[in-house]
Amino acid sequence: MSEVKRYTLPEVPHLVHGRTNGSLTPLTLFWTAAGLELNVRGSELWVEFTADWDIHEPWYSFMVNGEFFSRRMAQKGTERVCVFRGMDPEKVKNVRIFKDTQAMNADPESVLQINAVETDGEFLPVPERNLKIEFIGDSITSGEGDIGAKAETDWISMFFSAENNYAVMVSRALNADIRVSSQSGWGVCCGWNNDPNSAIPPIYGQLCGLLSGEKNIALGAKEPYDFTKWQPNYVFINLGTNDCGAFSQPAWTNETTGETFQNRRTEDGKLNPEDEARFVHGATAFLKQLRGYYPNARLVWIYGMLGLELASALQKAIDDYKAETGDTNAEFLSLTDDLKNRGCRDHPGVGAHRTAANELVAYIKKQNA
Repeated sequence: MSEVKRYTLPEVPHLVHGRTNGSLTPLTLFWTAAGLELNVRGSELWVEFTADWDIHEPWYSFMVNGEFFSRRMAQKGTERVCVFRGMDPEKVKNVRIFKDTQAMNADPESVLQINAVETDGEFLPVPERNLKIEFIGDSITSGEGDIGAKAETDWISMFFSAENNYAVMVSRALNADIRVSSQSGWGVCCGWNNDPNSAIPPIYGQLCGLLSGEKNIALGAKEPYDFTKWQPNYVFINLGTNDCGAFSQPAWTNETTGETFQNRRTEDGKLNPEDEARFVHGATAFLKQLRGYYPNARLVWIYGMLGLELASALQKAIDDYKAETGDTNAEFLSLTDDLKNRGCRDHPGVGAHRTAANELVAYIKKQNA
């Protein structure tokens, strides 16, 4: 029996998924579905993690040869975790490690890192994938509620899953490399509670700008991200659900300045035209921002997994963007609100994510036909 040897990541061939700060010693996993991919010929594989948190613990999953089979809550400190052992030492296993949980902006101590890997065999090259897809979104794209009993209402890390996430399903179906930038409760112009500080566009240009705390700042979370490192073929933007929800919430007030922000409804319950127009302008501006980062990607605004009230506004944003820029490589795509497959916290469950993934796979195949 061969000896199990420890390797740092620079010592082995690998593929990193998700935005990184450039360091492999350790590799910090910031966003949903961020992770590491390896090809291993050996009978066993171990991974060394370091994690910390105050409120929201990270979770992660393992996938071997295209199938998920293990999910764990990270332990504080450093731990050595067995991915598999006793397998055929001559067969090559493709292994992917996924961060299940999103970047936890409410917990400045929450972090998950990979320090090293161990095997009794050898690591082989991992070829890059030709198809690259960026997913931008909110709790839906973070996979909130796609695991757990439907009756659950607790907002906890355990109810986030990469395995049941439509973005990961698309990746598996098309053998695509994906990156996910998403955050529960956030939107285009404001969060679900009308807080304008919970908007994705202002922080999108940073590595993981929604994080706070000295630890995350030291890891480079607030640093400008170099978009030239990874250029996707498609960018799917699944935002607007929280902006829409904010139309039914009271105004947000800045406790220091007294400044307020609110998406309002008219007396007959319709969207206030001025606030709807502000949302359209914000979505149009975000499309322009994304085009600056991704000159050749097809920009597709997807929406509808939790209702379609802002669908016409998003279509107008696409139309305005095309008219103002002359760029036709963008469109709006309505997704199915699969009510019968709701998960916990009244979010899309695994069946609803599968429905959305099937629609996106069909869309991409049609585009590439």
